[in-house]
Amino acid sequence: MDEFLCLTLLAQPGETEAAFKLRLTEFWTHMLRTRPDDYEGVYAEARNFDEEDGRTCRQYMVVIEAIDAVTAELTAKGVEFVEVDRDDTYNKAEASSSEWFQIPHD
Repeated sequence: MDEFLCLTLLAQPGETEAAFKLRLTEFWTHMLRTRPDDYEGVYAEARNFDEEDGRTCRQYMVVIEAIDAVTAELTAKGVEFVEVDRDDTYNKAEASSSEWFQIPHD
């Protein structure tokens, strides 16, 4: 059974939601093209943007096995994220609730 970790990505201070959304699209496109196996570990995206310490953020559910590769790539590309709590895991039902959009990997 898959277990997931919640990954929270942060906009730059003062960055608009639209600009952050564009950066995220560019990052995930890069992942899909260059690291497709790791990208498949990104199971779901929060339906809505949120705020963390005054900055726009977006959350993702990532399988435990892919979290290190995804966070390494985020760091390499300069996308900040909240430290992942590896003890706070989620099951597939929690990662599939109405608050999440499942990312198709066809």
